[in-house]
Amino acid sequence: MNTTIGIGVLGFAHGHVNAYCEQWNQPEHRVRVIAGWDHDSTRVGVAAKSYGLEICHSVEELLSRADIRAVVIASETSMHAELVELAAIHGKAVVLQKPIALTIAEADRIVEAVRQHGIPFTIAWQMRVDPQNLQMKAWLESGELGKVFIVRRRHGLPMALNPTFADSWHVDPEHNRDIWADDSSHPIDFFHFLLGVPETVTAEIASLYNPRIPNDNGIAIFRYPGGPLAEVSCSFTCTAAENTMEIICERGTIVQNYGDVPSCNVPRPEGATGLKRYYAESGVWEESDIASPANHGYRISGLAGPIAQFLHGERGPLATAEEGRTSLRMVLASYVSNREGRRVSIDDPYIRSV
Repeated sequence: MNTTIGIGVLGFAHGHVNAYCEQWNQPEHRVRVIAGWDHDSTRVGVAAKSYGLEICHSVEELLSRADIRAVVIASETSMHAELVELAAIHGKAVVLQKPIALTIAEADRIVEAVRQHGIPFTIAWQMRVDPQNLQMKAWLESGELGKVFIVRRRHGLPMALNPTFADSWHVDPEHNRDIWADDSSHPIDFFHFLLGVPETVTAEIASLYNPRIPNDNGIAIFRYPGGPLAEVSCSFTCTAAENTMEIICERGTIVQNYGDVPSCNVPRPEGATGLKRYYAESGVWEESDIASPANHGYRISGLAGPIAQFLHGERGPLATAEEGRTSLRMVLASYVSNREGRRVSIDDPYIRSV
């Protein structure tokens, strides 16, 4: 079926949506971005000029249009629940930027709106469609490397070193929580995707550079029943790095390099390997033929195709609303652990108080 789907954008706060708009200009996606709304007139004006969008002056105006069948919600995270509810009432398919919400109560509202109105819904998690990440998941699920003992993800950004970032909505408590909630959500959701739901979380999160940018560094350890132990190590004051994943198994090891911004956006040795695995029995490293992108922008742009496929009914959601709520629970559990200095069950009732 070659029908082109009309899309509207509700908010341009999350910059990833710009990459999708650029990719959807290509006819093979069969997607046309028609209109946009944002409470920030400057942001929507820039988007309209860049992508030829019509500007809607209210959410209702955009959602009432018959030529728009789906919306991408890329507003500030504080607005996610309200915008999903409104889109669901109007029967629009929803692509929601990460994380799903700021609190479990807001996530509950999103889950209920999707359920009540039966709309197609997905969260736009880039790490769930990255080809190297899918290869690592396939290697683990094949069982060839045996029992998984330790999974480590180093993930980062240099944004907190930029003094102007302190004036952005990302660190404004009216619109967001902080950079840890905003971006550690990527690797934490990837653990959810790769390993399932953990039993407990132990975390240390700190503000180490600019006090106006809280929680710029942190480590969270997720304990899975019977293993593995999985560690997320995030620095948002990181300018350069290399290794992003280490997976220690009974019969070998998986290593991924150049899988995030600080590692992907800086110069690397010519011919450097992005993904490989070691077999203990043969004593050799096997390199994957999946190349690392030239920069992280390619990874973000790579989400446009799977989202288009979802909207055309050619694949399922990247992540359901329920999965988004569980990933949020994993993130918020790290705040409880850091605040109270204890290991926190993923079902701990205090998670709702964060």
